[in-house]
Amino acid sequence: MRILVTGAAGFIGSAVVDELVASGHEVVGVDNLHPVSHRGPAQWLNSAASNTEGDLRDPAVCAALVEGVDAVCHQASMVGLGVDFGDVVDYVDHNDLATAQLLRALHARRFAGRIVLASSMVVYGEGRYRCATHGVVRPGPRDAADLDRGDYEAHCPICNGFLSSEPVDEDAPLDPRNVYAATKLHQEHLVAAYVRERGGGFAALRYHNVYGPRMPRNTPYAGVASIFRSAGERGEAARVFEDGGQTRDFVHVHDVARANRRALEADASGAFNIASGDPHTVLDMAVALAAAMDAPPPDVVGGYRLGDVRHVFASPAKAERILGFTASIGFDEGMRAFATAPLRG
Repeated sequence: MRILVTGAAGFIGSAVVDELVASGHEVVGVDNLHPVSHRGPAQWLNSAASNTEGDLRDPAVCAALVEGVDAVCHQASMVGLGVDFGDVVDYVDHNDLATAQLLRALHARRFAGRIVLASSMVVYGEGRYRCATHGVVRPGPRDAADLDRGDYEAHCPICNGFLSSEPVDEDAPLDPRNVYAATKLHQEHLVAAYVRERGGGFAALRYHNVYGPRMPRNTPYAGVASIFRSAGERGEAARVFEDGGQTRDFVHVHDVARANRRALEADASGAFNIASGDPHTVLDMAVALAAAMDAPPPDVVGGYRLGDVRHVFASPAKAERILGFTASIGFDEGMRAFATAPLRG
């Protein structure tokens, strides 16, 4: 297939391009080389792909890119929680407007091929919780007063009791709780609406916490693994918010790239969790990375960010059953490799 990959010079996008080229696909790559994540010339561009610098917000760029493609792998996105709500226009601009321009160009071309979208676990908000008395419940956003006194756990909305966390599946209610999350869910809705009208197939890959080589470093938009890794390189202790007990699923970028190829080559449509199925706490990750780097042990500093959630980790069963995808790189192996992996910028 001739596949358009957006965000092709990025952390995940460049890994996807490598995976597709190695599998014999023809790749047309585009990236706007945003200075937040690219602080110099593009690195790691695959010479076997056709690479273009361009901004998807520009209709002319989109019109040129979609000519002759059989499928689209839409990785381009402004990622991370951001600095504060002042980032809202940039997130909507780069994520939702750019997606709309791309879809309009595909519509003009009467494209009815397959679209794979890089979505995120952040569309769920909090994960799945169970109360011993009331069963599965959906807690609201954590209260700032509770967080201020160090009560970081979500509570039962009925009895205020303790909740146990469970893997979330793709049928869970969607509850984006920050600007980035809202834009990712809107992207899913836009692409789904396009496919309903024009036809073709659509897979929204809800990435969990992706880490690995080529992550951007030293930016407030970087993932937590990259932030901790950068601290270790400076000989500093990683600063872990709350009590470090936040549960996440850390999945390696090479597994994520393989999931994209599986989704592009499949026939099924829908949303899919892309995760390892092996959850760990943020403190687990900080400890493992510090040990692998011979860096100071992490410093649990308390505090919080209101847009963060406490526990969210996934059931990857649907991706295994329908896409034939299972993660192959375990947590310990992945963290040891990440300790010395090349980072971006």
